[in-house]
Amino acid sequence: MFENSMTMAVLAASDLERAQRFWHDVFGLDPVSTDMGGATYVVGGVGVLVYESEFAGTNRATALAIMTDDLDRDMAELRSKGVVFHDYDMPGLKTENGVVEQEGERGAWFDDSEGNILSIAQPTAVSLDQAREMLAAASA
Repeated sequence: MFENSMTMAVLAASDLERAQRFWHDVFGLDPVSTDMGGATYVVGGVGVLVYESEFAGTNRATALAIMTDDLDRDMAELRSKGVVFHDYDMPGLKTENGVVEQEGERGAWFDDSEGNILSIAQPTAVSLDQAREMLAAASA
């Protein structure tokens, strides 16, 4: 099963045009395709379909996670484009200036224009390399 397959993330948007502006203005990305009832982007080699739905923004959990090699750089750029990061203070998760640090890994969460919760994380160099190797081996 799944020997000849690929994975695509799917995010709902209550206003597809507004969502496309967000992806363009904040991430600097334009869709690679505008069929399948929405707009498809590529982030880190993975397709992300943004489609119109009345249920956009109703998921209160992380909908899309992006791994980066420099969290501070990417957060500064996102902030310069108006992104506001969430602050959390709950058992096992406390952010400072929008950033959580756990076991050497760092991460942050923010909302897209449609209320979907997105995360950006900087894993340890070893785990980022391991993730890349695992994905490469699995697709070979």
